[in-house]
Amino acid sequence: MAKYKLKLPKMGESVAEATVTSWLKEVGDTIEIDEPILEIATDKVDSEVPSEVEGVLVERFYNVDDVVQVGEVLAIIETSGDDNEVEEDNGVIESVNEEDLVEAPIQEAVNYVNESVAVAQQVVEAPVLTSTENRFYSPLVKNIAKAEGISQAELDAIQGTGKDGRVTKNDILLFLENKNGTDSPVKTKVEPVDLKTTKVEIKTPVISSGEDEIIEMTRMGKLISHHMTASLQTSAHVQSFIEADVTNIWNWRNKVKNEFQKREGEKLTFTPIFMEAIAKALREYPLMNISVQGDKIIKKKNINLGMAAALPDGNLIVPVIKNADQLNLVGMTKQVNDLANRARINQLKPDEIQDGTYTVTNVGSFGSVMGTPIINQPQVGILALGAIRKVPAVIETPEGDFIGIRYKMFLTHSYDHRVVNGALGGMFVKAVADYLEAWDTNREV
Repeated sequence: MAKYKLKLPKMGESVAEATVTSWLKEVGDTIEIDEPILEIATDKVDSEVPSEVEGVLVERFYNVDDVVQVGEVLAIIETSGDDNEVEEDNGVIESVNEEDLVEAPIQEAVNYVNESVAVAQQVVEAPVLTSTENRFYSPLVKNIAKAEGISQAELDAIQGTGKDGRVTKNDILLFLENKNGTDSPVKTKVEPVDLKTTKVEIKTPVISSGEDEIIEMTRMGKLISHHMTASLQTSAHVQSFIEADVTNIWNWRNKVKNEFQKREGEKLTFTPIFMEAIAKALREYPLMNISVQGDKIIKKKNINLGMAAALPDGNLIVPVIKNADQLNLVGMTKQVNDLANRARINQLKPDEIQDGTYTVTNVGSFGSVMGTPIINQPQVGILALGAIRKVPAVIETPEGDFIGIRYKMFLTHSYDHRVVNGALGGMFVKAVADYLEAWDTNREV
């Protein structure tokens, strides 16, 4: 018999920890390959951790609401098979008899001692931060506090917004932002205030009566609220609007959608058609495919399109289509349908919502003619697709102008005016409209 270590997998470069939200298996339960063992939550997405082996769950190391670092062992699964055929690198703990143990080389012992001394010196030099009965701090919060030189008293003074008042990563980052400002909880020096130039924010308390219903925001709702507010405070939002005639696309889709679904087993919606046009426009205007880092502009090599998807609880999540400009329409359709379907049933993987470089949101799916979306940081642009409407329009022909019925929609481009000027923002959305209006009605899929 061998024992497999189920570890918290890496979930993107910016995700260092996760919270256990529920265990799907109890100790003693039989586990199949790829069967979910537990559910976890990060600051980006809720996800399941599946098993890579089949066996029996023999030990669990964390309880619900515990915070786990990436790479830490979550549970032990006992598998059948020869111990000698499995390796430690694969997460398997081999059963070893005492007579099989050999004495380590002297040099290895010396290296171990030297490393231990170095670690001990670092521990002595760093401030000791501890949790108490009333204040629990996750390893990530402690590491941030140590790196930024936050004392135990300062850490204890931070008001936590997590479960049971726990200090979250966002809480400590907000504390660092305000540490030298007027909102710092440990600031003692009072600076003079110029009432002529100082903006005073007056917060009116919300008073609820006995007839009102008080609804607690969900964890994802709180995150979305924070991210949207932070985006408005970070980027100088400007919008450009353009109306596109998509009559050719409407007629072409009606002509090919049944054959497409019969052949590919997928529904051909308008979304992948629009995503293809946006990916082409980003390739034509690469300075829309950027991020801002301080005073520097990071020009992204890959075109990764985020696709805002509505969840059953009313929240939104943004799965990402990687290298969207390299997909044909069939590939784009399969990606769009797969990500949208798995988003609705909460089966997205953490890396499937990472590394987006530009975002698209379909406000028309809710009947909106247009919208002014908020930029998904750290990107610099987001495009809102309005509802397709049948409207009277002037049609220009060599024989003259006449009035006809056309299918039209509004495209709203929100962009960061810190780095994207009106010319670039307008030309980009115009390019998207041009691609859509020039659609080949004889195109083969």
